[in-house]
Amino acid sequence: MRKIISLIFTLGLLTGSFLNVCIYRIPREESIAYPPSHCPKCNNNLKPIDLIPVLSFLWTRGKCRYCSSKISIKYPLVEILNAVIYLTLYLKFSLSILFIKYSILLSILIVVSFIDLKHQIIPDKIIIFGLIYSFILNILYNFKVNMLNGTIGLVIGGGIFLIIALVTNAMGGGDIKLMGMLGFILGYKSIILTTLLSFIIGAVVSLILIALKIKSRKDFIPFGPFIAMASLITIYYGSEIINWYLTKVII
Repeated sequence: MRKIISLIFTLGLLTGSFLNVCIYRIPREESIAYPPSHCPKCNNNLKPIDLIPVLSFLWTRGKCRYCSSKISIKYPLVEILNAVIYLTLYLKFSLSILFIKYSILLSILIVVSFIDLKHQIIPDKIIIFGLIYSFILNILYNFKVNMLNGTIGLVIGGGIFLIIALVTNAMGGGDIKLMGMLGFILGYKSIILTTLLSFIIGAVVSLILIALKIKSRKDFIPFGPFIAMASLITIYYGSEIINWYLTKVII
């Protein structure tokens, strides 16, 4: 058990290191495979010892070994966050198709969140990758049921945000596509819950930021991270929330 937990956590750290590459390069329309990892300041190629998740950051005290330029705390943060997510997913779903499905999805949402926070965009490449991987999983596991559920979810998820965008102009095209992708992956029941949770989380966080004068009412606040947080809650607790609603509220 401990060995599996260690392996899962290590896998999460290593994948998190790759996610950092995606977060940096995708919005700049650079290849995620070439050139090799390098310092963006001095362009020195990083050696394997420089690429050890978290530990390399600690060893160098958050600085490049070659030019001493400061390394963002975002890098170890993404690695640890992804590792914790993988570990908790394993503890909830064990080594199952759901673990594979949700670990990849939440890694995608980490990339989406950090890119949206910095660049205010959600690249189409990420959406396309999410749809392709979900389609492949559907082929491998209960294809007909998942395809129908996913297609309805895509229409509902993308449709709700499209209507909001047309009426209020408050949602961007990336948010619409992201919700469509999530609807296809999570299904129609879960995407409805995710939509409601994203609005609640977005409203609460926005009010806090405005109250603390970090943001003003006129400032743009990326919605992608709110969608990601709502998706995470849905994945971990969605069934319980939906069942509670059906049994306690409706009945």
